[in-house]
Amino acid sequence: MNDREKLMLAIASRMLTYPTEALYEEKEAVIAAAKETDAALEKAAAALFCLPLSEIQSLYVSTFDLQEKNGLYLTYHEFGDSPKRGAAFIKLQKMINEAGFERNDGELADYMPMLFEFLAVSEPSRETERLCKRLAYAVQRIAGHLSEESLYMPVFSVLMEQIFEQPSKEEIEALEQQREKADLENLPYPIMY
Repeated sequence: MNDREKLMLAIASRMLTYPTEALYEEKEAVIAAAKETDAALEKAAAALFCLPLSEIQSLYVSTFDLQEKNGLYLTYHEFGDSPKRGAAFIKLQKMINEAGFERNDGELADYMPMLFEFLAVSEPSRETERLCKRLAYAVQRIAGHLSEESLYMPVFSVLMEQIFEQPSKEEIEALEQQREKADLENLPYPIMY
């Protein structure tokens, strides 16, 4: 991964992180950095950050937090509600810790914006290459569920076109078969006493 791609990942990380006051104060720096990398990313950053903070927060919540298929947690996209998700989460956390990357935002280890930042500062390795493949699947899956009008769609498009390799149909089918849906059957006992 070259320096330009690493910068693009860092920008995507900022744009896809929950918009706090501190992040909003960095908006000019994010837009300037995006201008150095890609016109579509610059346009997306400018469109997003021209909104008031409260509108960006509302848009973020309605796009990612209230839409299950758009959630920004890697292991959810890979495994759904499978018990395999916990093991994958632990392996991911171990890889991040062994690389010396410190998480200080309180997010889970599979939070995709944090993983983009991790890739932006990490040295290439077998583990980071595998992580890129895993993220490519999740990014493509989210992009497939976002509307074309979403202010976040250009970020996902840039990631798929310039950072991550498109997963093959066979890879997508294999990953989709690993996913498990939530068990919503009636419980065998009453919840209320």
